[in-house]
Amino acid sequence: MKKKILITGGAGFIGINAAAHFLRKKCEVTIYDNFFRKGSKENVQWLRSSKSRKPNIVLGDISRPSKDLTEAVKNADIILHMAAQVAVTTSIKDPLFDFNTNLLGTINLLEIMRREKSKAILIYGSTNKVYGSLSYLPIKENKLRYQFAREKQGVSENMPLDFYTPYACSKGSADQYVRDYARIYGLKNIVFRQSCIFGPHQFGIEDQGWVAWLLISAMLKKRVTIYGNGKQVRDLLYIDDLLEAIDRACESIRTTSGEIYNIGGGIKNTISVWSEFGPMIEEILGEKINATYLPWRQGDQKIFYADIAKAKKDFGWTPKTTVSSGIRMLFQWLKENKNGFTHFFDENNAGLYSAQ
Repeated sequence: MKKKILITGGAGFIGINAAAHFLRKKCEVTIYDNFFRKGSKENVQWLRSSKSRKPNIVLGDISRPSKDLTEAVKNADIILHMAAQVAVTTSIKDPLFDFNTNLLGTINLLEIMRREKSKAILIYGSTNKVYGSLSYLPIKENKLRYQFAREKQGVSENMPLDFYTPYACSKGSADQYVRDYARIYGLKNIVFRQSCIFGPHQFGIEDQGWVAWLLISAMLKKRVTIYGNGKQVRDLLYIDDLLEAIDRACESIRTTSGEIYNIGGGIKNTISVWSEFGPMIEEILGEKINATYLPWRQGDQKIFYADIAKAKKDFGWTPKTTVSSGIRMLFQWLKENKNGFTHFFDENNAGLYSAQ
């Protein structure tokens, strides 16, 4: 029997790639999205023009329960909850909007699942920001990057939670609700605390999607501004590897139900956001890029990479795409689709990095 997939935020970067992935597997896919984010309409147009099965598109806001959302939940075998307000800076400017989208929206979805006695597998796209700034962990500063003094394999799921910024508060609180609804109400929920996910159809903006944003800024010769000193370290995960993690976690639901997993590139796929990434972009473009620096942003982690051992143990998953090959694939996609995103940018746009 064909599986029915519901993707909230399905027109966004992760959502549209997930939709294409499941359509290729002959699943029935419903995209639930408010089309608030730049690039969402272009993503859906691309998906509709592809040769695969066509998705069912539902216009709706996750923060407002609706009959359409209830029907979509009732019919779903797998729910990918990716609808979110995704920027730290936006959460600081408008914490109520952030709360309504990320926390209230998640509870609305969970309540529908509870009332309807849903048997669907829910995967919630959480964030590594739930661990806070990690300022209590000793680190070393090298020429090009920071490194952990003790946590050689990275940050594990056993690290203390420290919700720093409204974004972390809303996402982290939802993270805990998703887990607890599995424990208390028997829902088949899984939490993915995701690191920096990147790949095609990522219309990076200054507040989120920094890998794509810096590539786009360099390609369009926009001003590149880095917050902090550029030695901040992140682990990157190519979108195809995230989709494989979703498949494997669903296939192992007897083990993964009610569990929380750090899903990222891990120690083998780390890069400093400008000291190392900048020269890589220069090599790809064949030209020098001058960046300017601004003070650190609130809550920015000097270093984060995920310890992904639990995911490997529970459902046999590890990333396959290296940082270098993933970035080159993203660059190639951006180059081939340049006309599809240049209208988002004007002469005043700057390439800004924030730790998302």
